[in-house]
Amino acid sequence: MNPVDTYKLDGSGPLYRQINRAIAGPILSGQTGPGTRLPSEHQFMALFKTSRMTINRALQMLADDGLVIRRRRSGTFVAPQMAEHSVLELKDIVDEVREKGGLYGYQLLERKLLKTNTSLAPKLAGPVGLDVLHLRCLHFSNRRPLLLEDRYISTKAVPTCLQEDFSETPPGHWLLKNVPWSKAEHIVSALNATEAVAQALDIPAGTACLSVERTTWQDGQGLTYVTLTYPGDQHRLIGSFTPGQ
Repeated sequence: MNPVDTYKLDGSGPLYRQINRAIAGPILSGQTGPGTRLPSEHQFMALFKTSRMTINRALQMLADDGLVIRRRRSGTFVAPQMAEHSVLELKDIVDEVREKGGLYGYQLLERKLLKTNTSLAPKLAGPVGLDVLHLRCLHFSNRRPLLLEDRYISTKAVPTCLQEDFSETPPGHWLLKNVPWSKAEHIVSALNATEAVAQALDIPAGTACLSVERTTWQDGQGLTYVTLTYPGDQHRLIGSFTPGQ
């Protein structure tokens, strides 16, 4: 891997932030995988023609975001992928179905490229007109529809998503395996199934459903926004608390 070709400054904002984004980009896209040793501080100083203090600041930001691990006398390494955890935890649907002894199934309903409108753009912390990959999927338990997934992935933040057709691999699984994140938000609400949702989930229109909106970011950049809709009688959210939480 040639650092000159891999790490490019974008010319926007303070130099340490440009360097931070230049190093984070290949990690977020999957080009630089977990465990990879990054160039040394001195190599980055020569590449970006700047001081050690500036390089150190950019690398420390990456470490604070959980993207890299800095080891004294060993160097800086891309951090291993972490599973999602939340006070209000939504378990991975594949694991949940299989843990209950069910037969998991998956179907891709729609895959297309779109541009964000005034409603979607703020959810991904980007401008109107941002290119996104839109995916609609169904998840099954014992051949019965269990979950309708409506997902948008920023192709700027996650360009490698364009190389996946997601016909067999659920996007949530793929993202957790390949794309690090530093912040996530869940919004949980109740709603009645529209005609389209009811048809997909094979339930009567107006049935009570559980809706979970999830957004994930990395260093303020939106990665993906998804709405997960479940028939209300087929899913629970469980929160575990201890004093001080």
